[in-house]
Amino acid sequence: MPKSKLRDIVTKHESDILNEWIKAQLTAVTLRPDLMSEAELREQSRTLLTGIREALGRGDDDVTSAAWAGVRDFLGEVSRSRARQGFSPTETATFVFSLKQPLFARLRQEYGSDAQGLADETWMATAVLDRLGLYTVEAFQKGREELIVRQQQEMLELSTPVVELWDGILALPLIGTLDSARTQVVMENLLEKIVQTGASIAIVDITGVPTVDTLVAQHLLKTVAAARLMGADCIISGIRPQIAQTIVHLGVELGGVGTKATLADAFRMALAKVGATVTRPAAR
Repeated sequence: MPKSKLRDIVTKHESDILNEWIKAQLTAVTLRPDLMSEAELREQSRTLLTGIREALGRGDDDVTSAAWAGVRDFLGEVSRSRARQGFSPTETATFVFSLKQPLFARLRQEYGSDAQGLADETWMATAVLDRLGLYTVEAFQKGREELIVRQQQEMLELSTPVVELWDGILALPLIGTLDSARTQVVMENLLEKIVQTGASIAIVDITGVPTVDTLVAQHLLKTVAAARLMGADCIISGIRPQIAQTIVHLGVELGGVGTKATLADAFRMALAKVGATVTRPAAR
């Protein structure tokens, strides 16, 4: 096949291609003016087209090669940014695929009646843009997955607050299912708070934990053991009758950990351990 003139054509008509491409994006149904300004869209389009021209100028149409590293890096950043902003995969991929129309129009203009040359050049341009589009979708999906993982981590941290009830007494109210990932967050938050406050008692309240099975019990014991290593004793509150029966039925040994039915009872036990009492004022 004769040497491709795609780079020369893009260079010659770069301004017209860019303007037509931006116009197509601004009138497309996938436009999201609520998520991105026109100025930002224009800058991203200009940067990508410049990167494509420079990569083609190195005589390489393999978008996985080193010549295209800059383009891939840019598309990766754009995709991750759009994932964070709330774009859909289709809206993100259209950013690349919409470049085909103005580019193909210039190819037809340059090759005229040379059907074979037009076909060869169109095939090359299609292959390049399709591969870039697929790369964009893959980068978008990866960015979305990273965002979801980060949001899940933040939700876990928000759902496991450690509260200082009294000087030397902490409370860790647990709500929902206690799995391995959440147990890790629970332990980290609790141990960090123990270090910060120098607390000697930590109350782990499981009133909001719907079920306690062997796995949940093991996670609780891990948390208790970690707190003990930091010099803090633990009290488990929220032991309802059905949970007590389940623990006995499973044969789970709590290892001498204090247990109470309510958080109030556990707090009174904790106060006694630190030598403090709470009394009602005498009636006048």
